[in-house]
Amino acid sequence: MLSRLSKWLVITCMISVCVPAWATLSDAEAVNMSGLQRMLSQRIAKSYLMVGQKISVLDARQQREKSIGLFESNLNALKTYAPTPEISTSLDKVETMWSGYKKRALATPSKEDALIVIRQSDEVLKLSENVVKQIQDYSKVSSARLVNISGRQRMLSQRIGKLYLTKSWGLTYDGLDNDLKVAISEYESTLQELSNSDLNTPDINEGLARVKSIWKFSKAGFALSNENLFVPTAICNTTENLLKHMQTITKLYEQQMQLADNNKNSTLHKPS
Repeated sequence: MLSRLSKWLVITCMISVCVPAWATLSDAEAVNMSGLQRMLSQRIAKSYLMVGQKISVLDARQQREKSIGLFESNLNALKTYAPTPEISTSLDKVETMWSGYKKRALATPSKEDALIVIRQSDEVLKLSENVVKQIQDYSKVSSARLVNISGRQRMLSQRIGKLYLTKSWGLTYDGLDNDLKVAISEYESTLQELSNSDLNTPDINEGLARVKSIWKFSKAGFALSNENLFVPTAICNTTENLLKHMQTITKLYEQQMQLADNNKNSTLHKPS
């Protein structure tokens, strides 16, 4: 039990955007943090489905509770940061949808409610995605896009896990198979785009190489679902591994963005 808790605490630290409560977020931190909200929207539903299917139940319950707590603290930090009325309004919309999603996600999982949880997770995702794009545009730093799409890979890892677990529990809805196919395709194409970036540092390239190796293994498990042969525990483990590595990479991209932002501000304030 202690080892499981220790493992979860390590992962929680890795997926957190560490900013003191009294500090105001920088634009780079805000892009990363708002991107993390997308991931948490999917992670919460994934852990709900894990508990419902009795997959690593203790870990899944802790994952769900910690993810909900992190989503709320991030939302508060982003509302304090909100630099424009439009971003503030978008965050209010997230908060409104989040309230109902949180309540249902914390309930005892059941097949009857699972599809509602899945739908609500997608609604929170859509609203959170809009916030990330608004903050990216507001920053006016080109490397913000790398923080955005790298951070989005975290979300896709959890979304793939969520959709896979939806199928493994015998649930379905119109478009489920296509949603999973699209998520897998988007993960692969974005991974290639990131690998081709001229802004990558040696550490980023090394991290992406590790992700490619894990991804290659993961795809073999996804393919089995097409034949109704499910390995949910293995998929949960590999998507967790993808999340961990992409969090590290996204933080490195955030640091690149922060440097670019600092240089931009330095140029703007340079005496003529």
